[in-house]
Amino acid sequence: MAAYELTVSVKTQYLPDQSDAGRLQYAFAYTINIRNTGTVAAQLISRHWVITDASNRTEEVKGLGVVGHQPLLKPGEQFEYTSGATLRTPQGSMAGTYLCIAEDGNQFEVPIPEFVLSMPRTLH
Repeated sequence: MAAYELTVSVKTQYLPDQSDAGRLQYAFAYTINIRNTGTVAAQLISRHWVITDASNRTEEVKGLGVVGHQPLLKPGEQFEYTSGATLRTPQGSMAGTYLCIAEDGNQFEVPIPEFVLSMPRTLH
């Protein structure tokens, strides 16, 4: 087992009530679960997202913490949060990294695997 390891899983949801195809606004929610699967406690300090729509337009988002939190996760603990993104197309994807600092002072990055945002009935 690695000392510095967080496991990230994602669930997504299309938000029709917050979307407007006529204005090229497609809203999505994503729920992220972050679990410390390492052997050292670590604090999530910042995030870096790359959001890509179906027209290959990308947007980068960087900031401290997630939804106003910088959770400290001991081995085995988890933190879950829900946030959102708006695209100009009915499909797109997100990927990124979290910057963490372990309790022993080591900094490390946690990859956020790419996940798809898709309006229902648009992928074949």
